[in-house]
Amino acid sequence: MTIELENTINDENIERLVRTFYPSVLEDEMVGPFFIEKLGSDISSAKWEEHLVLLSQFWAFTILGDEAYTGHPLAPHFEIEGISREAFNQWLKLFYDAVDKIYTENIGEFFKTKSADIAENFMRKLEI
Repeated sequence: MTIELENTINDENIERLVRTFYPSVLEDEMVGPFFIEKLGSDISSAKWEEHLVLLSQFWAFTILGDEAYTGHPLAPHFEIEGISREAFNQWLKLFYDAVDKIYTENIGEFFKTKSADIAENFMRKLEI
């Protein structure tokens, strides 16, 4: 079965991206523990559901300008003990893998560039 890649960005495929991405995060030895510590290991839990909805809203705000997101994405990262540049780079690798499963190359590159810019900004502000 061939899955057709998305060549447009909308709320539905942003949510699909987020829900494709985070299971791989949970399984990852480097970045998984950061998320498990805050949200637990059961991605079907209410805490995780809240996080997945929030992150879907964040990406819809970032990419589409949707105003449903009202959070402060950097703030929680200051509370993560042991966060490192290596962890951010691993997060990006996993994100890129998920992007490649959802979007065509052109749209995928847009997400990759945007996520790399955000990660670099976070690392600079976290001084890592």
